[in-house]
Amino acid sequence: MQKMIKTLTAGLLATTALTSAALAGGSLKDSAAPEGRQFGWSFNIGGTTDYVFRGFSQNAEDPALQGGVDLTYGIFYAGAWSSMVNFGSNAFGEDVVHAEVDLYAGIKPTWGPLTFDFGVIYYAYPGANEENVTPWNEQNYVELKAGVSGSPFKNFTTGLTVFYSPEYTNESGSTWTVEGVAAYELPKIGPVVPTLSGTLGTTIFENLANAQTFNTSLGDDGYLYWNVGMSFGVDKLTFDFRYWDTDVSGGLTSCGTVTATQCDERFVFSAKVTLP
Repeated sequence: MQKMIKTLTAGLLATTALTSAALAGGSLKDSAAPEGRQFGWSFNIGGTTDYVFRGFSQNAEDPALQGGVDLTYGIFYAGAWSSMVNFGSNAFGEDVVHAEVDLYAGIKPTWGPLTFDFGVIYYAYPGANEENVTPWNEQNYVELKAGVSGSPFKNFTTGLTVFYSPEYTNESGSTWTVEGVAAYELPKIGPVVPTLSGTLGTTIFENLANAQTFNTSLGDDGYLYWNVGMSFGVDKLTFDFRYWDTDVSGGLTSCGTVTATQCDERFVFSAKVTLP
């Protein structure tokens, strides 16, 4: 119960303490579904100097190409998204995981000024779970999500989302993640739309099954992560400059001994184009 109270408290603080933010470069997983029963679609492609997920580098702090496709019909949505990843080498010195593929679906009903989001996300890492290829447990995992977002005043949006995984990556037990976001759209500069944005989240580990998956500095309670940055939208193109950090101490060895991910402070630049 104390873990859940801590999780929810951190999420609520995210929606009030951050006076600027929104998920940078978000897909339809993070945006409102179009109103009415009409079919819609879009695809996006881009690159980033470092693919950071909840404070952890997923590509050994190297640049990554990314892209996805989204489909909507009324309040229903579905899509797929992929990125380059690098989780280290196997016993033969081979980098055996090169890509992450996310499949997701859900509904986004509205109630007055609020938009809700109820969905499921499947994180897949092709090649990571082949027999005798890696020393790790099952990498693929599923998360359920429930969120709400709204705009309390002009040009400002905020939201809170709760994620639950019954069996997190590396078969490390169940996890709860609470993530708060907020965003403020600044006045346009010619064709450029600048937006100040940020995220505050916490991931709580329950019944941590694989102690080698995460360094003991994370403990059984989990960790906090956050980012703040500025994005610039020009028609279909978005540039994003963002600062990431966590409350996990140290560098490489403190951030994950098996996957060799990094979770210390860093600046990340991303660019993405979305069509049509």
